[in-house]
Amino acid sequence: MPRSLSAPRFQATVEQVVAVASLFWVLSANSLFFGAALQGRSLSLPGTWGFGAGLAVLLFGLHFLLLSLVANRWTVKPLVAVLLVASAAGSWFMQAYGIYLDPTMVRNVLRTDVAEARELWSLDLLVHMALYAGLPLALLWRVHIVARPWGRAALRRGVALLLAVGLLGGVLVALFQPLASLMRNHKEMRYLITPANLVWSTGAVLARDARGAAQPRQALGTDAVLVADGSPRPRVLVLVVGETARAANWGLSGYARQTTPELARLPVLNFSQVTSCGTNTETSLPCMFAPVGRRDYDEGRIRGTESLLHLLARAGVDVHWRDNQSGCKGVCDGLPQDTVAGLNPPGLCDSGRCLDEGLLAGLDQRLTRVAGQGGTHVWVLHMLGNHGPSYFRRYPPAFARFQPACESDDLRTCSTEQIVNAYDNALLYTDHVVGSLVTTLQAHAAQVDSTMIYVSDHGESLGEKGLYLHGIPYAIAPDEQTRVPMVMWWSDGLAQREGLDAACLRQRAAQPVAHDHLFHTVLGLLDVNTQVHEADWDLTAGCRKSPAAAQAASRP
Repeated sequence: MPRSLSAPRFQATVEQVVAVASLFWVLSANSLFFGAALQGRSLSLPGTWGFGAGLAVLLFGLHFLLLSLVANRWTVKPLVAVLLVASAAGSWFMQAYGIYLDPTMVRNVLRTDVAEARELWSLDLLVHMALYAGLPLALLWRVHIVARPWGRAALRRGVALLLAVGLLGGVLVALFQPLASLMRNHKEMRYLITPANLVWSTGAVLARDARGAAQPRQALGTDAVLVADGSPRPRVLVLVVGETARAANWGLSGYARQTTPELARLPVLNFSQVTSCGTNTETSLPCMFAPVGRRDYDEGRIRGTESLLHLLARAGVDVHWRDNQSGCKGVCDGLPQDTVAGLNPPGLCDSGRCLDEGLLAGLDQRLTRVAGQGGTHVWVLHMLGNHGPSYFRRYPPAFARFQPACESDDLRTCSTEQIVNAYDNALLYTDHVVGSLVTTLQAHAAQVDSTMIYVSDHGESLGEKGLYLHGIPYAIAPDEQTRVPMVMWWSDGLAQREGLDAACLRQRAAQPVAHDHLFHTVLGLLDVNTQVHEADWDLTAGCRKSPAAAQAASRP
């Protein structure tokens, strides 16, 4: 092929490529940032346009400076290419669902599985990627980076960096007062600056994971002892971790629709004011199984310390985790576990996803087996629940009661009514799964003393305030994402054995509760003695008879 036809069409320096890319991101990927920063300002005022222009210059200078520090003749095109794809995808999801790309959200992205990621793809996303990543990549491919002698290149880069620093400094001085007030009152806004948010958040996640991998987890509750109460009957606690169920749509908590008809017919205890530890699984799941959660939140400490399940196993409790989601996020590391997909129960798994009834596979046999073995057992069932955006995939056709229901992976193609209908249908199915679990436990109550606790990890936004899904930074998260349902049930034998006062517990259930209570309540219900246990956070502590009275009540 003649050289004239194969040669690149454009020639540019590293600095020119970085400048064009930085300007492109300011104009194409930061509409949410500008919208949030200018909210409440009148567009008819010259000051608003001046402030907006200053912010644009600030974003341009920031990206130019950061990229110039690492870009050279050989790395600039790969770096810009990666950032073009990442910023296009990130800006689309932020605009579509109202999310913030903070470290927690980026951790969610890095930990997602193929089935979950596949549900997020849509025609609108592909079109957006083609326009804001595909076309710029085609242009970038045609660029030839001009080679310069080392000394001249270094001088040129130094001048460019000095100009960028001067530009940033001048803008910061000019906008200091309104900008400082804005960032002080809305710290989360920095996670709308794209692609700087992706670079910062990804770096923060990788750095924290690297520190965690280099240090073994700290032991938790090394003094834990399972107190023997003299009963020969086995004790089983089934802990169901729900997914994306919000209290606002929970029938037992007063929702206008009855989305929990099966549980409503059972003698369960519903907690109507429960606050989650986080707004996403990556945060909430480890936090739920930690002794100190949201009330003194420290992600590094939580991830660097063993979980409640490790403590229970050390005390002699038989622990098992069954997953129908994207893993236990470290909570069950090193402990017995399996997955519904691995069990592949007939008729419940398709295209890499399984319905939550698969969590109950073999439950009758497990209860029959422990009835002859005795001991104390904790079985954790991690649901797929109402994981969005594909709510319609979370339930079989028999539970499509509320119609018309959204049957698209792209929520923007559905009306609010359709989205809510699909979401409520998924809650109906969760109700069925949890209700079936309680019914099975009831059938074995003559041989096994059992307890069931269901609690969701976080809630969900269904279009309120323009927000969808979950993952909003906790400090500004709406109640729809932080208020979750929680239900308890116990057999008569367990109530007698532990001396539980049902009337007292009903009064407690009407009061505010948090994920922080779960850790200590489980320790109390299982009679695990450890200094880590805080009676003030044990929901049953004030509703139990003395140990002697409870043992006397449990004897024939």
